[in-house]
Amino acid sequence: MASGGPEIEQLIQLLARLPGLGPRSARRAVLHLIKKKDQLMIPLSAALDRAVLAVRSCEVCGNVDTQSPCSICADPRRGDAGMLIVVEDVADLWALERAGVGAVRYHVLGGVLSPLDGVGPDDLSIDMLIRRAPDYREIVLAVNATVEGQTTAHYITDRLVGSGAKVTRLAHGVPVGGELDYLDEGTLSQALKARTEI
Repeated sequence: MASGGPEIEQLIQLLARLPGLGPRSARRAVLHLIKKKDQLMIPLSAALDRAVLAVRSCEVCGNVDTQSPCSICADPRRGDAGMLIVVEDVADLWALERAGVGAVRYHVLGGVLSPLDGVGPDDLSIDMLIRRAPDYREIVLAVNATVEGQTTAHYITDRLVGSGAKVTRLAHGVPVGGELDYLDEGTLSQALKARTEI
């Protein structure tokens, strides 16, 4: 238990719930915020208050933005892209945007199928994806290469039969800059199966 009062302890407990922050990291973050109260804590609190009121989920793709449809869906330059990239969550969408994949559209599933965790097709935005599919030439399943991700990809592929869209997935294998002796057997096996001509 931290000394300093219940407000500080509550702040530590709330920050510790964030991904990548445990109790020790949260405690250090809170102490830093307290030391920089005027420069950091007060502006952060104000920004959080504004975000609570302004941030919403896009009614089209599931991205988070301050408008709906989001700025990606509202961008007229993406209108004739013909490619819809399906991702598990918003973090994946943002990663692809940072990578500059081009003038594409997205669809956020909101997770992956996981019967052990009680996540079924009705818990994800798969039905909305099926409704959007006929508007695109290609649907890229950019889900993680986990058992749950691949199960989700197979389920979606089966549901997209007859949509008229070509269904593809991201390539898996050796990352750029990767060294073979540091890679796991599954990655090496997949890279060999998906080899291309030079």
